[in-house]
Formats: sequence, C-alpha cells, structure tokens
Amino acid sequence: MVSRNARSNGDLNFMDELWEAANRLRGSMDAAEYKNVVLGLIFLKYVSDMFEFRRKWLENVVRDKTTEYYVENATDDYIKELVEDKDEYIQAGVFYIPSNARWDHLMANAMSPEIGKLIDSAMRGIEKENAEQLKGVLPKIYTGSRLSPVTLGELINLFSRVGFCQEDREKDILGRVYEYFIGQFAQAEGRKGGEFYTPRCVVKLLVDILEPYEGRVYDPACGSGGMFVQSWKFIEAHHKNPYAISIYGQEKNGTTWRICKMNLAIRGIPSENIALGDTLLDDKFPTLKADFIITNPPFNMTKWGANRVQKDARWEFGIPDDTSKNGGNYAWIQHYIYHLSPRGRAGFVMANGSLSCGGKYGEIRKRIIENDLVDCIVALPPKLFLTTQIPACLWFLARNKDESGIGYRDRRRDILFIDAREMFDKVSRNLNELSDEHIRKIADTYRAWRGIAEAGEYEDVPGFCKAVTLEEIRKHNYILTPGSYVGIAEEEEDDEPFEQKMVRLTKQLAEQFARADELKERIRKNLGELGYGF
Repeated sequence: MVSRNARSNGDLNFMDELWEAANRLRGSMDAAEYKNVVLGLIFLKYVSDMFEFRRKWLENVVRDKTTEYYVENATDDYIKELVEDKDEYIQAGVFYIPSNARWDHLMANAMSPEIGKLIDSAMRGIEKENAEQLKGVLPKIYTGSRLSPVTLGELINLFSRVGFCQEDREKDILGRVYEYFIGQFAQAEGRKGGEFYTPRCVVKLLVDILEPYEGRVYDPACGSGGMFVQSWKFIEAHHKNPYAISIYGQEKNGTTWRICKMNLAIRGIPSENIALGDTLLDDKFPTLKADFIITNPPFNMTKWGANRVQKDARWEFGIPDDTSKNGGNYAWIQHYIYHLSPRGRAGFVMANGSLSCGGKYGEIRKRIIENDLVDCIVALPPKLFLTTQIPACLWFLARNKDESGIGYRDRRRDILFIDAREMFDKVSRNLNELSDEHIRKIADTYRAWRGIAEAGEYEDVPGFCKAVTLEEIRKHNYILTPGSYVGIAEEEEDDEPFEQKMVRLTKQLAEQFARADELKERIRKNLGELGYGF
C-alpha cells in the first residue's frame, strides 16, 4: 500500500479508483497472474507515451529557429524520416517503439477478438528494437490469457485515461501508478507478495539514513526494485545527479526480476546490472565491493542449500547452515559484509531473532561486533509488513566508522540503538506505517550521532535512543536488542493535586458505570424482543 503521507488526497482518490476499476476486471483470476497482465500493460502505455512525446517534439523542433534542429523549408518526407530515426530516441533515453506496438494502434483495436495476439506482438517488437535493455523482460502472456479479449480491451481503455508527463517528473502520474499498483498487488497476493515488495516507509527510512549520493548501490534481493527507485528519488530531491550512482541487483524469482527491470526502465534507471539468480547459492557479482547495500532479504530461511556453499569465502565469521532460521539470516549478513567496499555501508531489514540468538550464531554476532562492523540498530514498530507478523528490525553496518575526515564523527567501538516500536500510524487493523515525520526523526537522530552539523547535537533520549560502547555491549553478552539499552521513557510530571485528581477520576468512573448500565439494559431489551429474555 502506498503511504497516505506521500500523496495528496486527489492523487489518492484517483489511484484508488483506478486500482478498483482494474481489480473489478480481474474476475476470478489469481492476483499473482493478473499482476503480470496489468503491469505489462502499464509499462507498454508508459514507454509508448514517452515515444510519442519525443516524436511530437522532433516534429516541432525542426521548425524552431532557436534550436540546432531547425531545418529551413523542412519537407514532410524529411520530418517523417527524422521521427522514425531510432537513434533520435535512444540518445534521449527513450525506447524506440515500432508502429504496431504504439498505444494508439492498440487502442484502435482494443475491441478486436485478436487483441491478445496484438499485445504479445507489441511486446516482442519493443524487445527486438531495444534488445540491450529489454531482451527477455516483457511479458508475452496475452494470447493465452484467461482474461477474455473484451476484458483486455477494457483494460486498454482504462489505462488510456492516464498519461505520461515529461515536463514534470514529480507529476509523472503514470510512473507513480505503476509503483502504486506494485504495492496493491503485493497486498492482494498476501504472503507471496512479500517476496517482491518492501513497504515504502521502510525503504525510505533505509535510504534516508544511508544517503547514497554516489557510488555503487547493491541490493542482492532486489524484488521489484524499490530500493533503487527510492535511492534515485532521494538524490533528485536533494538536487544532485542520480547518475552518480551505479546500481547492482540480483533477484531469484524470474517474474519479479522482469517487474524490476520494467520498474527501472520506467524511471530511466539503468538496469543492465540486474541479474537473475539465487544470490546465496549463485552470486552473480562475486568481486563487487559496494559503497551502499540496501536490501530486505527473505529472512528466517531454512533449507536454502547451505551444504552447496560450505567453503564459500563469504563466511568469514562462521559457516551458516540451513537447519535453523538464523542460519539463513547470518548467511545474508555475512554476504553483505563480504561485499562492502573499504568505506562501504549497509542497511537491511532482519528478523528480531538475529539480535539476541545464542549458540553458534551468537558467536558469529560477537565476532561481527568485535570487528566493529555494527553501526546502528533500529527496532521497528509492529505490522509494517503486508505478509508477516514477525517482529523486525533494521541493521546498519559500516566498514569504516572513522569517517571524521569527510564530515562524520569518529564512532569506532560505539553502536547507536534506536527503539522506534511505538512510532507508527495505524492504516488498518493489520497494517501500520511510519509517517514521514517518524522517518525524519529517526534519520535525524542517526545523522546527529554521526556528527552531521545540520542535524544538530546528538543526545541520548531515554526510551528512544542511546549510544552504547563496546564495553557495555560485552556486558550484555553481545545482545543487540535496542530495548536492552535505551531504557524507559521519562514520564511527564503531573502537577495536578491528588485530591483534585481523585474527584475528577471518580466522576469519570461514575459516568462510565452509568453508560455500562444503560448498555446492559439495551441489550437485555433487544434480546427480550427476540424471545431470549432473561
């Protein structure tokens, strides 16, 4: 679900209405199957709109004397040749769309019984013309879809209501519709949806803390690409160049990998380094040293195939197995450490059990802490995730915590603990979210602790945050649960005199008793009228 803090009421109503209309057309089709149908169509509409915008610009610019494109007495044939020149689109970062794949062609044939074949043909044509970025990515599932041609046509007509806006990317409705639909499908799919989607508020918090302005950004469990999209947005929001980062990702699920590639393509984010495969068993970037690792792995995994990688170089602090949940957790954690550059930092979601487990994995955690790799731990509020009630936290690792030379305070042998369990807004009975204000408070606390001047001076706040030395963590047997360190929040002083308070509270209690008696009598009366008096 997209945060209500992030969008205006107008945007919310429009996207909700669009989702509801699309969802009504789903009928009995499973959400996981329908997702591929719908997201493929939104992508097709998006790239077609981008193409048409560029095409109209080319048609007009040759007549504009103020531009280098101006051609005196340009003929219709010249313009026709220009607007079909593939290079004119590629150099502008726009996909070239062949005529049979353009949205106006599909709209004209939306009610044709052959519309499924036409859409598949359009997907193949776009892939062929843009093979370097899109080969094997687009869904060709429409001919054999269980949706009727009429329903496919209705979907085309529905998405024709939404347009791509080149002039202002912040108002790029169609791009945000794609992102919104990813979240809605994750919710509709339930547990399976969690495999490819991380709530926006969690992604934003990770990115706001790490501040990935430049360098290599890596997500080894990249799902639908949300970490990359948010990193891109973060850099643009701070008026810096998003092309200063290069992204690397890996995704195990083929369908999700395709969604990720399309999601990045819509945003204009290069995706050539998004690999398909099982990261723990088949690391596609074995030599990568990333400046930022931002990820939400499938935590608490068992039977993940540990016996196949027992001698792997990644297990510096202990060999994980696949018989316990923390085996998978500490395989991921060590994978991140292995891939950090000398000044690299990582932020990731993890199950709370990783903070306090004993035995073999307690020893691995101890070695990681003694190597001064743990930077910060954040305890998250409950019910942030669509698919699990497992209590979760955020780990932040840093390869070099002494970065005072670039504006950070020397935080070697210290760890910051933040307890954010009470910081949430309720969305529904089963779902909470961090507001933008919550995210700002947590991120600013971390930034102040790191010594970033504009974030202010850091201070421990009982019940919320505390900077803890390695010596104190040793005394706690290397447990990293924030609640073990931050203490209890100070209660506000109550200046109300005791006698006055008792009068107020007893009056309030009497009113509640009276309402309870009234309610009991009403229930007794209603039951009597139904023949169940007592």
